[in-house]
Formats: sequence, structure tokens, C-alpha cells
Amino acid sequence: MDLVLKKGRPEILDGREEKELKCYDFLDNLGVEYYHVDHRDMPADTMEACVAIDRALDCKICKNLFLCNRQKTDFYLLMMPADKPFKTKDLTAQINSARLSFADSDAMLKYLNITPGAVSVLGLMNDTECSVRLLVDKDILNDEYIGCHPCVNTTSMKIKTDDIFDKIISATNHTKTVVELPWYE
Repeated sequence: MDLVLKKGRPEILDGREEKELKCYDFLDNLGVEYYHVDHRDMPADTMEACVAIDRALDCKICKNLFLCNRQKTDFYLLMMPADKPFKTKDLTAQINSARLSFADSDAMLKYLNITPGAVSVLGLMNDTECSVRLLVDKDILNDEYIGCHPCVNTTSMKIKTDDIFDKIISATNHTKTVVELPWYE
């Protein structure tokens, strides 16, 4: 499959989910410049697919983890480098929460209108009650661009890091909490 980077929204919109189209409308209304790569025959659900998509985007796709506390009363979206290992113990003390785990798909759908494999910072536009706290590993902030999904894992996007945190996050009424997660050998 040929992965081609294109500027702006896809030309052909037939067959796309409403939540994907909503992402393009959201970004266009904010005046955010973005690029996309369609990979409908290769969902971003394997490491091999992600490597090929990263190459086409010419940036790294951010790892997005949807987490919750043991009581399932506090929810978190963690953005971190895809190749950085994650251990909950490294995060719990920084955010004053004990016993973090991965939130279930029902909560993911309820708060972000996203299904597993398509978790993205763009899902925060669906969290109108600001029920999800955004956590950002400091290493993400060093890159010029961030790769993410438009709430589906059959298309990937390249967006300037500054636009994500200065325009997009602000428009969703969320704020970011910067955390420091260690690299492990």
C-alpha cells in the first residue's frame, strides 16, 4: 500500500465515519494546518503499520493511553512518545492518584467518542464536561509535529505541536499537565 501525505482534509469523504469528519471540521474552524495519510487497508494496530505510517508522516505518532483510577471516577489521557515504555508507578505519584489502570472501552466511547486503537488528543473535543485530564510527557513537547488519529485508526494526521497545545487544547477547554516519565533500557 502506498502511503501518501496530503495537506488538509481528504478529498474523498464517502465512507468515512462522522467522528472523523467532525475532526476535520473542528481543525478547519480553528484555522489549524494539518496533513493526513489514509491507510484504510492498514489500520494502525500493529507496530509494523505504525512504523510505515510514521515514515509517511515524517513524524512520530504519539502513544495515547486512556487511563483511570481504581474507582473509575477519574480519567486521564496520557500523551507520550510511542517508543517510551510505560509503567503506572512512574505516573501515580506525579498526579496524586493511586492504582491507575487502562480505562475500558465503554468509558473511552462515553468521554472521547473513540474506540480502542484510535485514542487521540482530538477526542478531547468530545469531552465537553472536561471529565478527562490531559497528561503530557515532557518529551512530546520537544517535537515540532505530533502524529495522531482523527478519532479513527485508518487515517493518521500530522499537526504542529504548538497548534495542538495552543489552539486545539484551548478550544476544548482542557489544560495540560506535564509529567516526566523515565526512559528504561
